[in-house]
Amino acid sequence: MYRTHTCGELRASHINTEVTLAGWVQRVKDRGNLTWVVIRDRYGITQLIFNEESPEGLLELSKKLGRETVIQVKGKVIERESKTKNMETGDIEVLVSELTVLNEAKLPPFTIEDETDGGEDLRMKYRYLDIRRNPVKNSLVFRHKVSMEVRKYLSDKGFIDVETPYLIKSTPEGARDFLVPSRMNAGQFYALPQSPQTFKQLLMVGGMDKYFQIVKCFRDEDLRADRQPEFTQIDCEMAFVEQEDVLEIFEGMTRHLLKEINGVEVDKFPRITFDEAMRKYGNDKPDIRFGMEFVELNEVAQHKDFKVFNDAELVVGIAVPGGASYTRKEIDKLIDWVKRPQVGALGMVYVKCNEDGSFKSSVDKFYDQEDLAKWAEATGAKAGDLICVLSGNTNKVRAQLSALRMEMAERLGLRKPDEFAPLWVIDFPLLELDEETGHYHAMHHPFTSPKPGQLALLDTDPGAVKANAYDLVLNGNEIGGGSIRIHDKETQAIMFKHLGFTEEEAKAQFGFLMDAFEYGAPPHGGLAFGLDRLVAILGGQETIRDFIAFPKNNSGRDVMIDAPATIDDEQLQELSIKLDVKS
Repeated sequence: MYRTHTCGELRASHINTEVTLAGWVQRVKDRGNLTWVVIRDRYGITQLIFNEESPEGLLELSKKLGRETVIQVKGKVIERESKTKNMETGDIEVLVSELTVLNEAKLPPFTIEDETDGGEDLRMKYRYLDIRRNPVKNSLVFRHKVSMEVRKYLSDKGFIDVETPYLIKSTPEGARDFLVPSRMNAGQFYALPQSPQTFKQLLMVGGMDKYFQIVKCFRDEDLRADRQPEFTQIDCEMAFVEQEDVLEIFEGMTRHLLKEINGVEVDKFPRITFDEAMRKYGNDKPDIRFGMEFVELNEVAQHKDFKVFNDAELVVGIAVPGGASYTRKEIDKLIDWVKRPQVGALGMVYVKCNEDGSFKSSVDKFYDQEDLAKWAEATGAKAGDLICVLSGNTNKVRAQLSALRMEMAERLGLRKPDEFAPLWVIDFPLLELDEETGHYHAMHHPFTSPKPGQLALLDTDPGAVKANAYDLVLNGNEIGGGSIRIHDKETQAIMFKHLGFTEEEAKAQFGFLMDAFEYGAPPHGGLAFGLDRLVAILGGQETIRDFIAFPKNNSGRDVMIDAPATIDDEQLQELSIKLDVKS
């Protein structure tokens, strides 16, 4: 065998034990008649010692070992003279009697240490080296632990893990599909699934009752820190359930993960409606680890001759704790921040709540101390706080103030990664109006059912219809979302009609599902978690890349294997494909 113990296993209790270790050379410390070599594997590090009493040639060989060379050693565990408390194997070292070089290594392009000198692009290119570093290795181990706890919880609740196909039919689900040409069916294409949505519904028709799958999904969309073209879902569906049943199961699963993975106990999750989330926080995935809730100020701000507010649909503000200490220069920088194209505000009005009870604002010309006191009362601002006010179109200004709220929380250190604040957002609109086309589209997907009793509203006021849908939010991130599904052909046909499908288009795209509903489909619903994002948040981060073994960059490229790549003419001919690439 190559090893009797791992490099993180040996302790003082192993002293005088003969051991065999194998791993990578992390560093070599040459002291002339003495050499220390630190060897590493997935489990930790162990210090090896070579001296003049070592077998002939061994001391000289140890001095020639390069970083990341793979070696095997045999020797005796001895007590270290200078113990290292911050190292788990710091009480011992191995006096080496045999050394075998299993594979010499080139000098790596960056240092394989927790703090490395390699930039992100370089580390992505040599990801197999980056994985040897503790931050990445530990993130992958952490992901494994979360996945195992998910499987354990769902299996204990009676869910069955069922695989669904990766080569499916392209259907409109909101994002662009990745397409796969079929050699055996010339001119036709498979699509990679954006989710197993229709298949899990068909499994409910098939009587599986409780299904789950930790599954790869694919969406051809623009990328960011928490998005990859291929991502992993914890996909779940249940038959004979109402919304409350689904929320209870997956609130329980989230509570289980927080306890088992993070040692955090969380009481019952608060619930707010979509409308309330937009009114109080300006987005449908609010971070409630801190306050700074929105306060609408139209009544107290639109009575004076200030045209900016008087012409606005909405005047809305937040009270920033301790913000009155900001200098005029700092506030000017904040105003510049909200005017950035990414935020898009035209400006910001501020009010400093001074310690002596007076107010200083950027609109003193229009509002007196009594007016500003009403603003402070409305927002709950106290002495020492800063009131930030934006105005304009309701939807736009809410999004702008939401960005400002999150920025201020970041600056004030209120978004603490070791604090967890989950909540449910419910009662989403069923449909969203596309202002450019004037057409409605499904806010979630076309299989989401309306709230009971609201189906008739689709004909009279489609924008007012609420969906039987729910999102689970954790620390300002949507980690899961789902709905109670439509389970009968007639209702599904009505939904397709209001989404602009003709009968022929609906049959061509989803005929298989409509047919299945005619054979006794049970009421059903479910939820899908984004595993990558969930793991990152539980791990105290919001960037998902380090929790994925081989991620893509922001251009959707795998720079390590250089993909995507062109294919040769012979392959194109086999697939009956002719390229017409516009430069």
